[in-house]
Amino acid sequence: MAVVIPCLDEEDSIAEVVREAMAEGVGEVIVVDNGSTDRTAERAAAAGARVVAQPARGYGRACAAGLAAVRPGTEIVCFLDGDGSDVPGFIPQIVRPVADGEADFVMGSRLRGRRERGSMTPQQIVAGRIAGALLRLTYRVRFTDMSPLRAMRVDSLRALGMTEETYGWNLEMQMRAAAGLRCREIPVDHRCRRGGRSKVSGNLAAGLSAAWKIATTFLRLAWRQPADAKPTDAEGRPAQTMVRR
Repeated sequence: MAVVIPCLDEEDSIAEVVREAMAEGVGEVIVVDNGSTDRTAERAAAAGARVVAQPARGYGRACAAGLAAVRPGTEIVCFLDGDGSDVPGFIPQIVRPVADGEADFVMGSRLRGRRERGSMTPQQIVAGRIAGALLRLTYRVRFTDMSPLRAMRVDSLRALGMTEETYGWNLEMQMRAAAGLRCREIPVDHRCRRGGRSKVSGNLAAGLSAAWKIATTFLRLAWRQPADAKPTDAEGRPAQTMVRR
């Protein structure tokens, strides 16, 4: 199992995130340096990660580069952010349903877990709830968040045909998975970032750009999936769309 961590200027937190992830017994940690101007790559490598460079900035581009870098034979890939806000201690809980064949896509919900005060902005909380409501209407699944902490089989993720290059990546993955795979959401804890500055929250222009990309991603994908469509598995049987814990 591989853990992919997309990063942009996270030198203050990345080493500890890598060490925490490796402590969970993962096979490999891949840090994707998305054009950092600080020592993110250096500190990630020193902590034991394999560093992959993706100089063309964009969250989706970084995630795609990490997926492409997963070594042959790796069955499951897990994603989390490098700012220290995601808790690597929840990796086993995220991965287990996929490894046991109980789900195809598993995501951690920060809104259902315990959050440090100030770890999520009101805008993030509202966006997660709105996205969840829209996904229920469109795909009849129940998500409450767009958390970066998620796991999926490598071959299944590569088969989704992901195209988003920036902030729409996480939502696109959820929507494509909800259209035909077994999805599960579990509560996870969430912390305040351990250093550096957010690339979105606190920056009005970046926040609006992210909101626009997420909205257009939803509209583009929802247009292709009828609201009354019933997800099926790879053999055409009705799929288990969500099991909540």
